[in-house]
Amino acid sequence: MASAKIQKTIARQQDKISEGQFYEAHQQLRVIASRYVKSENWDAAIDLLYGGALALLKAGQGGSGGDLGIFLVDVLGRSGRGVGSEEKSKLLTILRAFPAREPTKKGFVTEMINWSSKVGEYPLGDPELHHVAGSIFAEECEPNDAERHLALGTKDSPEALAKCEYEWYTQDEPPTAALYAARAIFPYLLVGNLRSANKAHLIFTSRLSNAANKSLSVQEVSSKSSDMRVYPVLPLLNFLGLLLLAVQRGSSDLYKQLAKHYAPHVKEVGVWDDALAQIGEMYFGIRIPRQGNPLFDMMGSMMGFGGGSPKPKPKKTELPPPPAADLD
Repeated sequence: MASAKIQKTIARQQDKISEGQFYEAHQQLRVIASRYVKSENWDAAIDLLYGGALALLKAGQGGSGGDLGIFLVDVLGRSGRGVGSEEKSKLLTILRAFPAREPTKKGFVTEMINWSSKVGEYPLGDPELHHVAGSIFAEECEPNDAERHLALGTKDSPEALAKCEYEWYTQDEPPTAALYAARAIFPYLLVGNLRSANKAHLIFTSRLSNAANKSLSVQEVSSKSSDMRVYPVLPLLNFLGLLLLAVQRGSSDLYKQLAKHYAPHVKEVGVWDDALAQIGEMYFGIRIPRQGNPLFDMMGSMMGFGGGSPKPKPKKTELPPPPAADLD
């Protein structure tokens, strides 16, 4: 709870914001917060920046509010605060207050995740922060950012990512289903999270097989150890399901058989080679030449580090019927 003095300061600046004096309020809040930082009055600085950022963001001032939000993250780092519930609550409240597609939002998210990775227990950033950020980017149809954060999120993230990929798929051509499913599956495999990869696959294929897709032929194949949906006209989707099965069993022979059998279809996609090479090494011991850091390079390629288009634009392919083989 902010002190009475801080509350009065925020109230005065709120009056300026209400009058449209956004620049003046922003600058005064920054100056006062800097004084608190200089005197190491961390609580006052944090409360002031939190209240000021929210006031500006709610007034639609994404740039100024985002600047104070980033300043807040910096102060949290200087103060030595850990990734506690109070700190995360403040940051997530600010994140949710950003106007849609506000450019400074991505900068704020980057600083927030970097801070949590430095002072928290998760080297790649706090999962809850990743999940909320990824979910917000998904709602705003920012697929690359959504994928990057949801891949490092919570147990609820696979469902959020798979649902988003399916919605994006519905805006594309039917043969591209596997391309969108892969965007929900590969990121989890690449960070060693087989459980989430399986969950994403199940949710995506369940939606694909629902009542709205009665025209799509689906076969249910069951064995003592597993159940699987087979799509006669979508061989690459079958490949993804069998790939997950091979990873689960740790069977390099099955993986090599799959890679050989589906090679013509994978070649047509043209964007899976790096991901599959890395998966082959991670799970089946099939080494690949070392050039830089293949995990980060491939993650960047698959998950869109460096930005991307408003919605995924995978290469559209007219997929031929699968060859007559038991693997289909």
